[in-house]
Amino acid sequence: MNSTTGTSADTSALAPPPEKAEVTPSGLHRNLRVWEVTALSVGFMGPVMAMSLNGIGVAGLVGKAVPFTFAISFAGVMLVAYAFIRLTRYFTHAGSVYALAGATLGPRAGFFGGFALLGTYLFFSACITGACAVFFEAMLGEFGLTLPTGTWVLITVVAAAAALLLNLRESTVTTRTLLAIGMVGIVVMVIFSLVVIARVASGDAPVSTGIDLGTLLPGEASWTAIMTASVFGFLSWAGFESGTSLGEETRDPKRTIPRALTYAVVLAGVIYTLVMFAQTIGYGTDTAGQEAFAGASSTLTELGSTYIGPWFAVIISIIAFCVAFASLLSCSAAAARLVFALARDGFGPSALARTSPRTGAPTVATVTVLMLTVLLVLLLAAIGGGPVEVYYWYATIATLCMVVAYGMASVGAIRHTFRPDSPIRRWEVVLPAGGIVYLVYVYVVQVAGQEAPYTYFPWIAAAWCLAGLAVILAAPKLAERIGARLTKEDLG
Repeated sequence: MNSTTGTSADTSALAPPPEKAEVTPSGLHRNLRVWEVTALSVGFMGPVMAMSLNGIGVAGLVGKAVPFTFAISFAGVMLVAYAFIRLTRYFTHAGSVYALAGATLGPRAGFFGGFALLGTYLFFSACITGACAVFFEAMLGEFGLTLPTGTWVLITVVAAAAALLLNLRESTVTTRTLLAIGMVGIVVMVIFSLVVIARVASGDAPVSTGIDLGTLLPGEASWTAIMTASVFGFLSWAGFESGTSLGEETRDPKRTIPRALTYAVVLAGVIYTLVMFAQTIGYGTDTAGQEAFAGASSTLTELGSTYIGPWFAVIISIIAFCVAFASLLSCSAAAARLVFALARDGFGPSALARTSPRTGAPTVATVTVLMLTVLLVLLLAAIGGGPVEVYYWYATIATLCMVVAYGMASVGAIRHTFRPDSPIRRWEVVLPAGGIVYLVYVYVVQVAGQEAPYTYFPWIAAAWCLAGLAVILAAPKLAERIGARLTKEDLG
């Protein structure tokens, strides 16, 4: 806190200006408001990237019921988000899932949550490099340029190298600038959606299926297909909990953070459903339109060029690339800090705990994470995959790891509800319980009734999370020590 005591005659000079909040013991200024935390949380989700790519996989599974599937994902995310919204009213740790799990379930649970989240970050980093390649190629395509086959791999390597250089420099300004571009992209997406809806409604569109409100119902899609596709929808909200890391920089965090998380999830849900509705009717809801949607490489650039003009598609592709790169920066940085934290406390080679004497960045861990990112990309390239496969395959594995991590927060909320001194009303337990049911159902659906390679992904994610459980069982004291420090520390 800033002190306002003393013997000086003019004590007002020692008080902070009206628009500035107090300073925490860690030196961070509590000056962020609800709308700022909401904006940063939405920015971390990367909505432009999500809306350009995530609907494609959904369309391939559910046909024209894409908006309905996203509405289902929205409802599921709200149940999952309840745990974060409720718990951040009582815990203001700057950590993420591992902090809330550790605070409510104990340090070993914090370690397990952190380990599951590390898998999420690693696979997300790989998938996002694929997105960078997709958007870069789409941008060149708007200029009439095409790259030789296989060049996309070079784009992913360059993106990873650039992320490495910036993360080693602790470039917070760069990250927040890119996130600001993402917020501009949200406005552009909404305008685009309204234009598409208006043109289709007026009959001035290249499709003749009109405003089909049947897209807001399941239609001919099975519930198995809808729940499977909801994984891609769920992916679109990945990072909604990032606002929890701003607890030490926020005014009245026990009020501001829960409200901001709520607004972020709801705002994203409204935008996603609107944009998906516009995209679905923009391609057309007949068989040809559904196939075009499912076979697209970047829906916003394709439809933007068709409904507004090539210049708009160029703008969208540039914004989408910047948003993807911002996500790569934040995701790889988060992974590196978790790797550093694990190694510092004795899990993994000690070299991973080295930091830069100039910036304090975990240099070896950062290099390791981005090298693993490139290796994951090269692995899929070696078996014939392209940038779209890199995005969808690794995104699915990352999402399944994230399902486990988010589930820990929901379990923690239930545990906290039944504590004798808990202020949470007992009936509210149905909400985090519903979140767990949704997460389990999504995971189970991914195991049963799928075709290769999607049948492999749940087992890969499970193997990663079970490795974390094995550490707890084999070295409980180590896991407890690491989990305790993860719960207390800000790794962001």
